[in-house]
Amino acid sequence: MSKQLPYSMKDVHYDNAKFRQRSCSQMVTQTLLTSNMKRGCIQCSTGKFLVLLMIGGLTYLILTHSSPVNTVNGLAKDIGTEEGNIRFGKFWRKPPRLPPRLSPDEIRGNNGSVHEPAKLNSASEWRARQQSVKSAFIHAWSGYKKYAMGYDELMPLSQRGVDGLGGLGATIVDALDTAMIMGLDEIVSEAGSWIEVHLPERLNQKGQVNLFETTIRVLGGLLSAYHLSGGEKGESPISKGPKPTVYLENARNLGDRLLTAFTASPTAIPFSDVVLRDSSAHPAPDGQSSTSEVSTLQLEFNYLSFLTGDPKYSAESMKVLEHLKTLPKVEGLVPIYVSPHSGEFSGENIRLGSRGDSYYEYLLKVWLQQQGSNVTYLHDMYEEAMKGVRHLLVRKSSPNGLVFVGELPYGANGAFSPKMDHLVCFLPGTLALGATKGVTKEKAVKANLLSTEDLENLKLAEELAKTCYEMYAVTSTGLASEIAYFNIEGDSEGGSDGGNKSSKYVHDIIIKYADRHNLLRPETVESLFMLYRITEDPKYREWGWEIFKAFESHTKVDSGGYTSLDDVTVIPPRRRDKMETFFLGETLKYLYLLFGDSSVIPLDEYVFNSEAHPLPIKKIAKK
Repeated sequence: MSKQLPYSMKDVHYDNAKFRQRSCSQMVTQTLLTSNMKRGCIQCSTGKFLVLLMIGGLTYLILTHSSPVNTVNGLAKDIGTEEGNIRFGKFWRKPPRLPPRLSPDEIRGNNGSVHEPAKLNSASEWRARQQSVKSAFIHAWSGYKKYAMGYDELMPLSQRGVDGLGGLGATIVDALDTAMIMGLDEIVSEAGSWIEVHLPERLNQKGQVNLFETTIRVLGGLLSAYHLSGGEKGESPISKGPKPTVYLENARNLGDRLLTAFTASPTAIPFSDVVLRDSSAHPAPDGQSSTSEVSTLQLEFNYLSFLTGDPKYSAESMKVLEHLKTLPKVEGLVPIYVSPHSGEFSGENIRLGSRGDSYYEYLLKVWLQQQGSNVTYLHDMYEEAMKGVRHLLVRKSSPNGLVFVGELPYGANGAFSPKMDHLVCFLPGTLALGATKGVTKEKAVKANLLSTEDLENLKLAEELAKTCYEMYAVTSTGLASEIAYFNIEGDSEGGSDGGNKSSKYVHDIIIKYADRHNLLRPETVESLFMLYRITEDPKYREWGWEIFKAFESHTKVDSGGYTSLDDVTVIPPRRRDKMETFFLGETLKYLYLLFGDSSVIPLDEYVFNSEAHPLPIKKIAKK
């Protein structure tokens, strides 16, 4: 029985007993025995006569009113009869029996939940909100298709396209699996047909591309599209568009060219750039590779090896992580640059923002993808790094105690910087995923799967998710800046607040002039999606809905598409004229999944690459 309310079965039986039926004679006898008038009435002859007359009348009624009224059917039969006693039946009918009072536990047992109607309404509401996200995706695609089809990105204000990612039609490939998940067959057909007709030629003729960006956006998008279109099953396409083999053939072609970045390097660390048309590779102008970039290739190359049966893609990419394992670290934390010439880390700058972020993400996700293989060292590296994050990088803001992750720009022995990129907001989702391995917290607790460290990481995930949301809520537009600083005791950063004076945290978060832009980034809604799936706490959905409404209010362009912003602290915000590919590939995908059924792309069966392209886990892990 419920511990919150003092109900027991004794109470229930007592409540029911108060409404048991009594016969007419029982009611009259009880009335006569308890009436204060009885002594006065029987003291005179008139009273005696009236009592005898009443008793005679009641005897007549009892003898003539013989129809039972014990069931619903019996009651219906009495109502339908035309016999004279129905007049008396109506007058003397028995009081209705009230339903028994049940304890809350019994209500849940009989009906599933005391809040079931509210749940139904809520489900309907979230379906409507999910449809709003789908409409936003259609609006974004319509602008791209009208003004920039075939270009990497749309400039929605000037209504033209631009190639900033090598000219491979990056928006088309990045958005394709989102359209598949949303069931937008017409867009799937348009995107798939463009890939079939134009992408092979682009791969053969285009020049320099970045290894990391091309892998996560284009290679990852092609591989995910192949899986979601039913390619692994060897059946007819599940969705509209070309045969699934078109996606795999282009993925293999691209993978072969990108592989040059690994094979051309003198160490296990790949070069940062590849020239597609001649399959050559070279380092960045400064000679360095970003730590996050070289370690955020393995999910895609592993899956390509799995699908093609050719181990070379996985072998080359996994050499990077095997090499990084051997390098010195600071409590599991690593500098943001690594040299492909020496194979060593370069500099001391430690952060989980740009150039550092997805190194930590892929330690966990590659381990999840490859479970059953000899990659337990990746999980060990991940756990050590998260301990280092908690010890060296986590602080609380002043005056209201927001938990945030700062930086060590001069290494562990240098000063702490209370700077947090929006990119760091990937971390709450990763922490939650690492704690439960994709199952719900409730299931993990029941199965006793959570260690003390898992619980600590899950707590930190929820605290950081709140901070990431408040980075939105503290601004005038309700959209986060690219970078935020936090006031901490003894070190107040100079700069302005976010503009929303009603926010409790207006004095905790500082936004400097150069950092006020918003690029339609996905990291916060990514973490809200993962935390909702894992904790089942509806607040993460509500926070996501507030963020989506802000995107709709301030970034939507009437002629088609959405635009980045120059300044989120003023209304109306200044607009930047750029729709990043990840707005369709990541931001809207995560929002759509956040508002939808948790059985779609389950987190214990899929791992999302750093560009939100879902790749299956179980088949690869089993193999």
